[in-house]
Amino acid sequence: MVPPMAPARNRQAAPPRAHGRRQPPPRRARNPREVQRLRARRRRPERHAARFLLAAVLSAVLVLTLLLTAFGTWSAPPVATKPLATAAVLPGGQPLRQIVATVGPLHLQLPVSQSAVTALGYHHAGDGSLRLTPIGRQGNAGIFSRLWHRLAGSSETSLVWYQLGGDGGPGTSVLSVGAAPGTDVYSPVDGTVVGITDYVVSNRTHGARIDIRPIDAPSVVVSLTHLRADPALTVGSNVERARSKVGTIVDLTAVERQALARYTQDRGNNVSLSVRPAAVPSVR
Repeated sequence: MVPPMAPARNRQAAPPRAHGRRQPPPRRARNPREVQRLRARRRRPERHAARFLLAAVLSAVLVLTLLLTAFGTWSAPPVATKPLATAAVLPGGQPLRQIVATVGPLHLQLPVSQSAVTALGYHHAGDGSLRLTPIGRQGNAGIFSRLWHRLAGSSETSLVWYQLGGDGGPGTSVLSVGAAPGTDVYSPVDGTVVGITDYVVSNRTHGARIDIRPIDAPSVVVSLTHLRADPALTVGSNVERARSKVGTIVDLTAVERQALARYTQDRGNNVSLSVRPAAVPSVR
């Protein structure tokens, strides 16, 4: 028996049948409230991360503030002329033996009396001078450097030195020991004088440069400038550290701007020390 055919209207409304696989059910439209809840759930990790970052920054600021309060003020030390030793050492007399810098095994002694020192400063020289290692602490170090030294428990010392800019820029290849003109200068090492030459600034002679070959390091030469050589000093003279007078400081402020003056109460005159490799004679 042949079934009756469905009306044409019903045949057109019937959905097409899938051949070979089952069609997925139609997606149900989401409720707007459910969409909002999903979006809010996705934003939660971002909000948590932002809150965590803000809390970390505030904690760091709080800890830094507490450290600065605990360790006292971090303002730059006042500019003042301060002796490095007791007043019993008269200006112009022999200095007490005190190491101010090193170059490998070589120790450089303070060349003027402790009570005559106005400040110690280091700067760079572009003449092949070796890098000096300062003894003491840097008086104009940055806040984070000073904070690190405090936290690391760096030992306190009476020696304070300053990093100078100057024409050569920052560095530690030249040590400037501040003192008034006329202050006696003594040898910073045990050794032999190998050179006394004119120190020329702006095509004019202003004192001398004295070169000393140390007994402890004969491969280098210690040079002193900004001083007038002692009349008794000659090439070949043997000198003893902190005992043998080699000259007196000259006033160079009329021809040279002294960077050390920023940290003294005077015009920044000084005697300068540097260490260079000794010249090796050529073999023909």
